Amino acid sequence: ERDKNMTELTYEIMKNYQVRKTREQKTAFIELLKRYFPDMRVETGGMLKCRNIVIGDVENADVVFGAHYDTCKVLPVPNILLPKRPILFMLYQFLILIPLLLASLASLVGVLMLTGDFLVSWLAMVVVYGMGGWFLFGGRANTHTANDNTSGVVTLCEAYKMMEPGQRRNAAFVFFDHEETGLWGSSLFRRMHRCAMREKLLVNFDCVSDGDHFLIIAGKKARVKYGEELRSAFSDIEGKCVRLEKATTTLFPSDQMRFPCSVGVAALKRKRMIGLYLDRIHTKHDTVFREENIAYFAESICRLSAEIEKRRVIK
Repeated sequence: ERDKNMTELTYEIMKNYQVRKTREQKTAFIELLKRYFPDMRVETGGMLKCRNIVIGDVENADVVFGAHYDTCKVLPVPNILLPKRPILFMLYQFLILIPLLLASLASLVGVLMLTGDFLVSWLAMVVVYGMGGWFLFGGRANTHTANDNTSGVVTLCEAYKMMEPGQRRNAAFVFFDHEETGLWGSSLFRRMHRCAMREKLLVNFDCVSDGDHFLIIAGKKARVKYGEELRSAFSDIEGKCVRLEKATTTLFPSDQMRFPCSVGVAALKRKRMIGLYLDRIHTKHDTVFREENIAYFAESICRLSAEIEKRRVIK
């Protein structure tokens, strides 16, 4: 059922464009955005031939807002993220790999006992490891991406539609490609706009629709230069917990990590034993789309852009 508080574009993305994994799927999404944002452009390059979608004048904007638009393959287990428990997070990642490592070792020992040939045994281990890795990480595209990262994509779209034409001239929007394969799109964007992005604020939205604990994770340069504006823009909201966190003490691996003056934004849940966490992503259960989260973050983008513009005018 269509959410009447969201724009037509958000409705269309949620209904028909949640899968953006293959080149063909990304091309279809790019063509969709062209219908709504005729002035957008696609910046292409890099080893993986990334295609970043850019709206606005990056060089002259006061602030750049980003979100990755590529989507992942479905996994048999959720990719649980624990931003305030990095050691526990790394342990979880290791535990996922234990069955694969044990199966590979078992194939090595078994074939070696049967054949006595170490080379054949080693090849068998490589094959088992490769097949297991494909099963864990190389499956079909995930068809449910409401949180990761359709939520970030529609947040940028909603914010752009919400802005007055004059305000749009002071902000730029970028939809990064290939975040899921290693932040390649944001790396390309930084190389293409190296001088502009040296001091300019980049605010990245990734997984913002499934959780009531809003983390605004700011690097040192962003906190020092824009701390007051960030606190004002991401104001308290009833029923949600808004926290401004330091990037040095909060692990959130996403595109903002590529920029010297950056902020990462995410919505998480909380349990007493493990603290803040993000779950369900990279699985068929990634279906939670809280429109009140999207509305809040879109409004925060507008407030932050206005606050930064106001400070520039005063100076």
